Amino acid sequence: MTSPDPAHPAVWRHVPNALSLARIVCAPVLVLMAAAGEQSIYTWVLVPALLTDAADGWIARSFGLQSRLGARLDSLGDSLLWCAGLAGLVAFQRDVLAAHRWLFGAVVAVWMLENVVAWLRYRRLSSFHTVLSKIAGVLLSVYIGILFLFGHWNGLLWLAATASLLASAEELWLLALLPQWRADVKGVWWLRPVRIPRRSRRWPTS
Repeated sequence: MTSPDPAHPAVWRHVPNALSLARIVCAPVLVLMAAAGEQSIYTWVLVPALLTDAADGWIARSFGLQSRLGARLDSLGDSLLWCAGLAGLVAFQRDVLAAHRWLFGAVVAVWMLENVVAWLRYRRLSSFHTVLSKIAGVLLSVYIGILFLFGHWNGLLWLAATASLLASAEELWLLALLPQWRADVKGVWWLRPVRIPRRSRRWPTS
């Protein structure tokens, strides 16, 4: 885990966590707006919240501000925001949701499975933040933002859903490989091979 760079002012060290907290706060507001049928307010809260998802990670990596707390807040914010996004789809995009119910269902089911397995294994969210999961997160954010602002884009949905399914599958693989919790694992490809020390041979003495 990268230590915060002492050269940066203390206030900047809290920016990524503040953005993650903003998503956590926005999530119940979005759910309430979805329940109340306030699509306009929902959309203009959702879009900035989606932008913070990319911004906090980029700031943390660019300025060496990663931390274990930040990784966990980021994962919690992501999870709550995706739940709020699902609430918005149910409330305002039922036609799109119904037309692609198997695709949306598969994405949600595999994502929930990964979270349940992570909780059973580590008693916390995985917070791996793999390269593939970041790509999937960006694509899903772009799709949902475009959906609420301009309308459905079928090709982008399939691209985002495919990336999400692959990212969840890789995280399930990582859950099987890593006996202890680790944050910010780039992916299976970047894992260092575990070297098992050879037992010293004892030759029989004459």
